[in-house]
Amino acid sequence: MKIGLVLEGGGMRGIYTVGVLDCLMEEQFNADYVIGVSAGACNGISYVSKQKGRAFHTNTKYISDSRYLSIQNFIKTKSLFGMDFLFDTIPNELIPFDYETFYENPCEFVMGVTDVITGTPKYFDKSACEPKNTVLRASSSIPVFSPIVEYQGGKYLDGGTTDAIPVKKALEDGCDKVIVVLTRERSYQKAPEKFRHIYRRIYKNYPKMIEALDNRHKNYNHTLAYLKELEQQGTALVIAPDVPLPVGRFEKDPEQLKKVWQIGYNDGKKQMKQIWNLCKKSPVEELI
Repeated sequence: MKIGLVLEGGGMRGIYTVGVLDCLMEEQFNADYVIGVSAGACNGISYVSKQKGRAFHTNTKYISDSRYLSIQNFIKTKSLFGMDFLFDTIPNELIPFDYETFYENPCEFVMGVTDVITGTPKYFDKSACEPKNTVLRASSSIPVFSPIVEYQGGKYLDGGTTDAIPVKKALEDGCDKVIVVLTRERSYQKAPEKFRHIYRRIYKNYPKMIEALDNRHKNYNHTLAYLKELEQQGTALVIAPDVPLPVGRFEKDPEQLKKVWQIGYNDGKKQMKQIWNLCKKSPVEELI
């Protein structure tokens, strides 16, 4: 049986996902497949590289550093998040990413981005993870708040724009069961995008991207409805906050982020029995 982990983004709300993933690593739960978009992809790589605590320290230790998230970054690079700092300095110097374990791990890893030209999602596997982490940058490049990222002749932005919860892709890639980690509460329904007058101007040369942003809330809410069907069928297990998380996409308070990590960790712990039941295997069977 092929078990997949599907990780939603959400900027700094992704620290909730980090708590869940650290719990899974502590419980020695090894998925066969991981797919994430935006913060979900950024945090998912540390799960595949088996570096428990790495994403937690990345998200909390340096959040007060202006190179991580600041208006200064936006003025200099047109991105609130410091892409060079996040995707080069941190993984290659400050909190080294274990590329060797990442590539040796048989677990598949997929990153979702949005093709600016076509306004559709596109996916890359772990072979696209290189020292500059260009695809991860693209997946995390929030429209309006980040510039377009070019990679291998394509132009890309935040994967969450067109496939925020890539559960269909996980099933298409052969997963029999999926564990879906959301960073919004279960009752959440997405509203139409704000700043329409701004992004229509910014992306005036990319009409399909404008269309994707206009329809983002519809696609998101349709996916939530589809998730409920999968849960009823016993194909999916959803881990999500019970109430809105006390942080936003651009949260900079490390203490608040630590609290949200704890919420995610606790929610993971509470659902471990259901996770093992979904997969029909135990830690002992994992070792056989």
